[in-house]
Amino acid sequence: MSDPVHVIGASGRSGGAVLRALAADAIPAIAVVRSPARLNAPALAVRCADLGDGATLTAALADATRIVSCAHARFIPAILAAAPPDARLVLMGSTRRFTRWPDAHGAGVIAGEAAFRAGRHAGVLLHPTMIYGATGEDNVQRLAALLRRLPFVPLPGGGRALVQPIHQDDVTRAILAALDIAWTRPEVLILPGPAPVAYADFVRAVARAAGLPRPRILAVPGALLRAGAMASPLLPFLPRVRGAEIRRLMEDKDFDPAPAIARLGFTPMTLETGLARSRLEDKNLPS
Repeated sequence: MSDPVHVIGASGRSGGAVLRALAADAIPAIAVVRSPARLNAPALAVRCADLGDGATLTAALADATRIVSCAHARFIPAILAAAPPDARLVLMGSTRRFTRWPDAHGAGVIAGEAAFRAGRHAGVLLHPTMIYGATGEDNVQRLAALLRRLPFVPLPGGGRALVQPIHQDDVTRAILAALDIAWTRPEVLILPGPAPVAYADFVRAVARAAGLPRPRILAVPGALLRAGAMASPLLPFLPRVRGAEIRRLMEDKDFDPAPAIARLGFTPMTLETGLARSRLEDKNLPS
């Protein structure tokens, strides 16, 4: 039996998906979580650790040889401090680190990447684009719910900005592939979907997958949409939309998948295939 994989953030969406995939491949895993009650995937053992408490994290990782972290990248410095020096790391970041409008999320990813690059642990930091298809995710699921309620979709610039979503199954495959690579230094890979699409086309693809009519796209100035987003909590029949989300719809997310494909050895599924796996035809979608 191979050494177990320590999975940090195992109670989250990506972490749970990794645990289930490891179990399917008969690879033992140790779940490192703050709240064991939230764990909903199989594990060889469960260890409690708070990422803000170096002592508990160091104890949980004391015998680790391979570590996967699906926690936010802002915790990378803490993980580096707690992990054994010879442990190989597979860490999750986000392409939010490339946004033109940095926020706390993106700033945390940037700081985590800088710490990883400056550290001595071998491994890889994966920066996925927008992840969809996970159990309980609120990207395409929430969009499908919105499409059921609105006669049209207001988008900044008519939805011309590019997005490049990646399915959770591909993120999980990437993590498992990275575990099999004998990394010798810290490396960083962007993990995008196979091809960028205009956001308006993404919306239409979600509507098709959900069995809905082709949506009418309405071009609206971004500033007006951000102002309207402030009122969304007062409209209980609509999913909540944040102003920062509107702003991010105004920038392209267009990344070359070739480096990740070459390094990890697989091609991510098409958007149409991924949406077909997402059960958007289910009428009981989140609000």
